[in-house]
Amino acid sequence: MTESTPVQRVQSGDDIHPVTSAGAYTTAQNMAPSVSISEKGGYDLEGRAARIADADLNSKKKQTHSGWMLIWLAYQSIGTIYGDIGTSPLYVYSSTFTSQPSYEDLVGALSIIIWSLTIMVTMKYVCIVLSADDDGEGGTFALYSLLARYAHIVRRDPNIAGTIKMERYHTGDLKPINKGVRSFIENSRVARVALKVLGVLGVSMVMADGVLTPAQSVLGAIQGIEVAHPNISSATIVGTTCAILVLLFAIQPFGTTKIASTFAPVVIVWLLFNACTGIYNLAKFDHSVLKAFSPYFAGSYLVRNKEEGWRSLGGLLLAFTGVEALFADLGAFSQRAIQISWLFFAFPCLLLAYIGQAAYISQDASGTAYTNPFFNTVPPGTFWFSLVLAILAAIVASQAMITGSFQLLSQVMAMSYFPHIKSVHTSKLFHGQVYMPLANWLLMVGTVIVTAAYSNTTRLGNAYGVCVIFVTFITTCMVSLVALIKWRFNFLIVAFFFFVFALHDGVYLSSALTKVPTGAWFTIMLAAILSTIFVLWRFGKEQQWSAEGQDHFQASHLLTSTSNGEVKLAEAFGGGVVSRINGVGIFFDKIGDMVPIVFTQFVRKFSARPEIIVFFHMRPLSTPSIPEAERYVIQHTSIPGCYRMTVRHGYTDSIVTPNLGRMVTEQLVLYITRDTASTSSNISSVEHSPEIQTELEVINKAAESQIVYIMGKEQMKIKQGTNIFRRVLLMTFLWIRENSRTKMADMNIPFNDLVEVGFLKEI
Repeated sequence: MTESTPVQRVQSGDDIHPVTSAGAYTTAQNMAPSVSISEKGGYDLEGRAARIADADLNSKKKQTHSGWMLIWLAYQSIGTIYGDIGTSPLYVYSSTFTSQPSYEDLVGALSIIIWSLTIMVTMKYVCIVLSADDDGEGGTFALYSLLARYAHIVRRDPNIAGTIKMERYHTGDLKPINKGVRSFIENSRVARVALKVLGVLGVSMVMADGVLTPAQSVLGAIQGIEVAHPNISSATIVGTTCAILVLLFAIQPFGTTKIASTFAPVVIVWLLFNACTGIYNLAKFDHSVLKAFSPYFAGSYLVRNKEEGWRSLGGLLLAFTGVEALFADLGAFSQRAIQISWLFFAFPCLLLAYIGQAAYISQDASGTAYTNPFFNTVPPGTFWFSLVLAILAAIVASQAMITGSFQLLSQVMAMSYFPHIKSVHTSKLFHGQVYMPLANWLLMVGTVIVTAAYSNTTRLGNAYGVCVIFVTFITTCMVSLVALIKWRFNFLIVAFFFFVFALHDGVYLSSALTKVPTGAWFTIMLAAILSTIFVLWRFGKEQQWSAEGQDHFQASHLLTSTSNGEVKLAEAFGGGVVSRINGVGIFFDKIGDMVPIVFTQFVRKFSARPEIIVFFHMRPLSTPSIPEAERYVIQHTSIPGCYRMTVRHGYTDSIVTPNLGRMVTEQLVLYITRDTASTSSNISSVEHSPEIQTELEVINKAAESQIVYIMGKEQMKIKQGTNIFRRVLLMTFLWIRENSRTKMADMNIPFNDLVEVGFLKEI
């Protein structure tokens, strides 16, 4: 069992349906009879309404599909996530060898490629890591978020802290060693900081390599022209590559589904062409290279070549670059779809491609085939077709990292590690398919600059791959913790697999680090900059939460009612009488269960309150749309004439519109009259009790008078006496905060009716 309480959901209108918990937060199949929120039966109605409003926040469900939808998703995944790993046959052998390899070395390198694809991609990622998703989201930061739900290792945003699905197991449900591991990371500050750094580094390094991936893939394909025209200038190749890259980033607004559906045939044809070419070369030249399936030849290669063999691993690891994008793109597709597309299509095609290239190179009399392994080994008469196909496939290769970058940025924003930037959901079926304009154009600029600066794949290869293997090692560490704390596997089993995968990662990582002086320093520096920004923003947000926490209290702590009906400030706030202003005041509320800070500031500054007060709180859910009948949860508060309205909405629902005031008053009327009138009847023709009729008249009169939207404008300054190091960090955070997009930027409300109440907080 997990330590959780039953979740309450609004299913229709204001009905409450209890939901049982079985191990974690799972919806019961057989629902208990509904209970109207207005009925009196010993229930804490206001508290239950709050729990209903919170029920679905951040509760993304695994996207489970079957039948044709699963096949369609697998088809789309081919067009998005296998571009990078699928175009590796363009340059792996040329990045590994500096001269014509001997037959033994060629077979040894092929054996390493075969077993790396098997161990790293198939066994580790496809069979294990894809299962460690955070409600359908993938990537190293999703692993960190998943651990944070099963262990107390992170401070939550107080605005949503009570609504996160904590699924911590009871002490008795964990084996002693597993419990000890959980206790260690919870109680050790060093361990918590280390996990945070690993999560942030994973995101940063994937995005840093994301700048190089499009350049490496497209440049490698365009360089194929040199096989037919050796005298072509470098400027022509670089210029063509940059033009293609700009076009690629320009089509991103069309969305993942359209792009993936368009690109999928390209990748399918590309991988099938590689497979057919491999079969052709294997049958015609040297089928003896098939003995590379024996891991003996991989071991003998490393033993025979010693240091040089170890260094060559930095080139061989390019065979599985893109594997981190496979995990990061999980939220855009599904686990089953990716497993099907890899195991039954991409994996066999890539094996045949590398085997066929080795068969050709082993019999190459010119000794130059390894320098451009793909174009030199294609069947006669197919060069120009293969060139066009390679360029198209290279364009697709870039898509995996672009899509993955959008996924990862969504995750870090959700965990308050990055400022809010505009996100556009491009699918009504899949929550994870998003497009971020600012991130897209920044990636484009970075990729074009890198292409122009490095100018060929040899130099890019020196910079490429280090971050990839770093991320795979981080993933190994974090998935091992997930296996212990969430999956509750036996410690010895987890230790065995950790040793196998960590050893594999470590050997590659040690080799890749030799590239740092010759180019890999760039991606490490870029990852360090991104990590610094992420950690700095999170540090600043935690200081902001602490400052705002002083104003988090219930309405009864702010206002009191006298016997003659007057409303006064509490003694702690001066005890003055609060006058009443005609009209409806809609106060935007970030928290949802406390008094909004903007209301506190308004009342204290003006000693006045609107006749009708609405604390308006929006709960974003991971679904395209919420039906109208299930969207609104309304509560009375202890303040006379004050209501709390929580709007549960999907990412395609338009809530804050010029008609917001009318919508709010209509929902208030429905809330007040729900006991005596259905939503389909004419409420005005129904005879209500005197109390309800009076409340309705007050609301209608206030709405006719005026509707005002009140929003807080929070300014922050650094406390006196703050040490210089902390002051510099906070100054940087405040500068970024002042120049970043606010969450209210997309709101479409009448500015003539908008009031901003400014207030100052010290951090």
